[in-house]
Amino acid sequence: MEGILPLWKPKGLTSHDCVFRLRKILHMKRIGHTGTLDPDVTGVLPICLGRATKVAEYITDAGKEYVGEVTIGYSTTTEDRSGEKVEEKEVTETITRERIEAILQELTGTITQTPPMYSAVKVNGKRLYEYARQGLVIERPSRQVTIYSLELIEEWKELKGDIVSFRFKVSCSKGTYIRTLAVMIGEKLGYPAHMSDLSRTRSATFTEKECVTFEELEEYVEKGIVDKLIYPIEDALLHLPKYEINDTLAMKVRNGTVLETPAHLVEEQEPIVIQTTTGEALAIYVQHPTKNGLIKPSKILKILE
Repeated sequence: MEGILPLWKPKGLTSHDCVFRLRKILHMKRIGHTGTLDPDVTGVLPICLGRATKVAEYITDAGKEYVGEVTIGYSTTTEDRSGEKVEEKEVTETITRERIEAILQELTGTITQTPPMYSAVKVNGKRLYEYARQGLVIERPSRQVTIYSLELIEEWKELKGDIVSFRFKVSCSKGTYIRTLAVMIGEKLGYPAHMSDLSRTRSATFTEKECVTFEELEEYVEKGIVDKLIYPIEDALLHLPKYEINDTLAMKVRNGTVLETPAHLVEEQEPIVIQTTTGEALAIYVQHPTKNGLIKPSKILKILE
């Protein structure tokens, strides 16, 4: 069994928990997930089965889309609702839609984020959450991420109350912390804030409509038709540029030969999918680091018979 199984991750499980459960359901060991989702977060979690684990990183590195909720009025240790309350400030003013939309526009594009202490980022060989559990707050490197779009998804004109919340949709690059984005929105409003709800609605080209729940998967396994839920490896690479080659060149690709960069991909910085004329992905190539005009293999996906 090989390919991509788009799973709808439920609340209460880590991404690793999902893999552990899938190994039992599918009776196979070679399974990998494509990006950590916190236990409180639901949503699209593409799972790579068998040989498809080779392409997991390309799904992980692709853009994501989320639907979430920001709560203004207090912040937490984890920047989401699972953490302990840190700072509280009563919302004493009316917050208008126009004001929120202006802030969301400010945060669209390339922004700088500092990973939260409760995150899996490593500093000096330890993950930040390990320091946080010891009650330590350490200096951590900021990173640049890209917010492609950020918008409100409910109709309202103004918000009033000691604590207020609103929902949003965001499309972003790899490495974006939506929890931190919620905190940044609050800072621009002048209030402590946290992310009170989050669901990932897209990962690479996989969306909610392609996803299956654990319960649905178990039904398909019981009926012996689980293959109907699995997408080909090629679907995990749809967002990457393609180079279609003939059978003669395919033999060279099989052996890991360095190739000339095709004219339409000379400026391409993304990994390049080398595929047959029938659309079968053979390998992932990248620009050669020292030889201009050449591309070299990063991963061979299929050995031709």
